[in-house]
Amino acid sequence: MLFFPELIQELEVLSRFDPGNHQQGIKIHGSADREVIEATRRLFHKGLISQADGGYLTSLGLEVVEHLQATLTILSSACPAPAGRD
Repeated sequence: MLFFPELIQELEVLSRFDPGNHQQGIKIHGSADREVIEATRRLFHKGLISQADGGYLTSLGLEVVEHLQATLTILSSACPAPAGRD
């Protein structure tokens, strides 16, 4: 799997959502960076958020954000190297 800049930007937009608070959405203003606006629109067209300028997570979007948070937690944790490997 390749990580294109567009995918990374979408992940960054999704990371702005709080998966623990379903009542909290986001609003991407027209003055935001063009990449953020475009990423938000793509997420809307993919069915992950409720509005083209942010809104709330859909049920699919919530599932994606929960997996994203779990992935970031795992990758951010300090793990000792396995025995025999440096």
